[in-house]
Amino acid sequence: MSISALLRSEINVFNQDVSRIRVVLSETADLFEEIEATTQLSGVQLSGESFVEEDDLRRLMESAPCLIIFGQSQGAKAALVNKLFGEPIYPEISDEESNSHSWRTVRFRYGRLQTVGLTLPDQYELVDNLVAYDRPWKTLPLEDIKVKDGKNEDDSSAAILDVQLSNILLKEGLEVIITPSDNSTSFLDMVKSCTDDVLYACLYAVSELKLSPKEVQQLSELEENNLHIPMLFTYIGEASPTTAMTENLSYQGQGKAGKLTRLGLYEQLSRIGFMTMVLSSDTLIDGNSNGTVTGSVLESDVVEDIENFPQKLCSFVSMCLKNSLVAMTTMLHLVHKRSLNSFIMRAFDMQRDMMVTPKRLEFARTKEQELSDTLLKLALEKQEEIRILVSDAIRAARHSIVSTVTDYEFIGVNIDQDMHVASGRDLRICNGQIRELVVGRLNHEIAGKLVDSINVLRESYIGTLTRCINSLEQQDKESIFYSGGIIKENHAATAALRQILNAAYQVNVQISPGSAFMRNFLDKMKQLIQSLPWHTQPTIDREWKRKVANDMLDKLNESKLAKSIGEQFRDRLKQSHDQFTHALKQLELHHTGRLEKAEERRQKLRKIHAPRVAKLAMESSSLRDLIMYGMPLCGKEIGRGQYGVVYSCDHWHNVKPAAIKSVVPPDDKHMNDLALEFYYTKNVPEHDRVVALRGSVIDYSYGGGTTPAVLIIMDRMQRDFYSAIKAGFGWMERLKVARDVVEGIRFLHSQGLVHRDIKLKNVLLYRDGDEERGKITDLGFCKPEAMMSGSIVGTPIHMAPELFSGHYENSVDVYAFGILFWYVCAGHVRLPLNFEQCSSKDQLFNSVKKGVRPERLPIFDEDCWELMSQCWESNSLNRPITGQVEAALDAVSKRYLNNPDLIATKNVAPLERRKPSNRRKHTRH
Repeated sequence: MSISALLRSEINVFNQDVSRIRVVLSETADLFEEIEATTQLSGVQLSGESFVEEDDLRRLMESAPCLIIFGQSQGAKAALVNKLFGEPIYPEISDEESNSHSWRTVRFRYGRLQTVGLTLPDQYELVDNLVAYDRPWKTLPLEDIKVKDGKNEDDSSAAILDVQLSNILLKEGLEVIITPSDNSTSFLDMVKSCTDDVLYACLYAVSELKLSPKEVQQLSELEENNLHIPMLFTYIGEASPTTAMTENLSYQGQGKAGKLTRLGLYEQLSRIGFMTMVLSSDTLIDGNSNGTVTGSVLESDVVEDIENFPQKLCSFVSMCLKNSLVAMTTMLHLVHKRSLNSFIMRAFDMQRDMMVTPKRLEFARTKEQELSDTLLKLALEKQEEIRILVSDAIRAARHSIVSTVTDYEFIGVNIDQDMHVASGRDLRICNGQIRELVVGRLNHEIAGKLVDSINVLRESYIGTLTRCINSLEQQDKESIFYSGGIIKENHAATAALRQILNAAYQVNVQISPGSAFMRNFLDKMKQLIQSLPWHTQPTIDREWKRKVANDMLDKLNESKLAKSIGEQFRDRLKQSHDQFTHALKQLELHHTGRLEKAEERRQKLRKIHAPRVAKLAMESSSLRDLIMYGMPLCGKEIGRGQYGVVYSCDHWHNVKPAAIKSVVPPDDKHMNDLALEFYYTKNVPEHDRVVALRGSVIDYSYGGGTTPAVLIIMDRMQRDFYSAIKAGFGWMERLKVARDVVEGIRFLHSQGLVHRDIKLKNVLLYRDGDEERGKITDLGFCKPEAMMSGSIVGTPIHMAPELFSGHYENSVDVYAFGILFWYVCAGHVRLPLNFEQCSSKDQLFNSVKKGVRPERLPIFDEDCWELMSQCWESNSLNRPITGQVEAALDAVSKRYLNNPDLIATKNVAPLERRKPSNRRKHTRH
């Protein structure tokens, strides 16, 4: 087959793959735009993904595949180009002429009409008088390829000779570029400029099998600068291979001519890093394999015999194009993966918010009530302590108060030189000012003592409770913002709490004139004043001030003052508590509405957005797997389940042997759901107790292209646990596999996943040395807890009671293991009698909800029965966690290993045999 036909076939396949990528990219961009628009209306940004890779991907997809021709000389490049086109399109150039001139870049593209023009690198067309304009041509005029001597402002040396040909080689969009030859530009810079923004496959024309020191230096610069450019080195020399090899023999000086020459060229290239092949499995292979390695990505290769050039070129171009396609699909899949991970994390955040917010509200209500009750108790029950506190405050502050009063200068009072006041009114003013001074200082001292006495409440309440309220109000503020409402600074609960805390920690005892204490105090003051001889004007000196201040302090009733303080506390606490309760109710109403909307958004995310993105993610990853490893070949059918058929496969990529699960979703919803489940399973880290998915391929041609089939590739196991027990599996072997199952469940739970369908047939066995071990498979129902909708899924006899309510968590897997462990201990796969008596699924479900469980068989020992009974407890809170189940299984295993006689009794088939039932079975194992 000709070079043109071979390359056209490869380019055609490449274009089909690019078209598929383009469709997925377009759907991705549209979906992200729709999600952004929808989530803005719903009040929260769910995607949060700025699709920054879109421009890069589109630029990559719009780039044409291109053959870039390098070479030892311009004549060598010319010969290789003419070999590609199958006609002398490029003029022959001698070595002497090749070295004596500079040559411009020539680019060949498809066009119905044959045209030639000069184009600058920035795509501007340059008006110039070309020789090709003057006459018809089959071979490009040599004068148009040469760079004219001399430099001036209108110099066109940097221009590209752009040639359009109606040639079959170019018809599918392939371009061919012949690199320039210019001593003013380094080889490194030339390679960078020629390979920028194109999907390239680089050819290097070799006319001499021995590379010159300059050529070795040029190629070495690429590796030294980490410019990894795969090249196909093609020998096009005029000498026959035998002659060239013989000439090179003297250079090497040893060995047989043919072998030596071949190794000589490879050696030169290997030393500078060009003859290493990297397999898709990251295995390195030496270049001596002629580049014929199945499934490998060839970096560079050598064609010594021009007769092998078409096949080698086709293989090389194919792998270069695959590299580009893999880069596109990988970039696209990373976008999908990042978006899905964002969805899952946000679903977890929403679920956590819905769980934590009601608890925060209840905590705030409880702690505020405790704080109010504690302070109220202080005011009601500790009057004697407050009285003593007041007495201590008066005694401690007396000297300071009296000294302050003694040095006080009255304001607004007429006092003569003899220190007498002019009237009784002035005397009353003096007494009033002293009174205010005494009460003010006393107020400060009592408040300080009171704060110290209840300061222990600060650490108990103020920090956690304040942070809790602030968090709730901040969430409410963000909810208003996202819903497009007008934000108002509404911190009513915080303000009310602050008033309560102020009552406790920033007490400001205001003894008002209308209080009972002050009335009593004023009466005492009146009596004091009336007892004075009015015909004798008092001397308003320091002694009088000291006497009045002491009399005032002596006349204070400490019990009544303590009672007054208690009344103030109670009034302030009641008012602040009422305000806080009202504010918290309003906050609770706001959060209830917010959480309802959040649950709606979570359901929309889980049911609509995430599955649609998952479908695109499965398409991008499946397309990448198809490009890299090809379509798997399905062998004989080895299993059939509710959701697909499993086929054997000898090998696919590095999976040997493999199993292919073929699933044909009937509609888009099922395809989306399958894709989301596939995503969860595919991204589970590899673990010894979980069957890993190795890849997937979508067969779009299945069903005539109307119903694509999803082929899921995984490791092929020997048999399932059901078949093993049915065939007669030893007790210790069963016990070991049961522990493997728990280990697998524990790992899934550590990843935030719930399996939801643990049963015998979903445990596959493989041989590990002399023993069989188990792995959990069929993660079709496996989901993160935050992404579960509460749907009723699983196998009926293994389903926990809470599954029927739709509200459940990962303990349903522990329940299912309890049922599985019943089979492990029973040593057979027959239904438990209690379940076999149920004539329908509904009857079975009702029985399970009422507490019906598998019966205890005589072969069960106490420890095993206790373990399975704990696992299938009706109350999920009473079930053991997986770590406890592991420990219990280890204890059972150790006990049997220490007593071999017990093992023998377990390996005997149960004596109890039941008559076959005619009832229709409504359950699956």
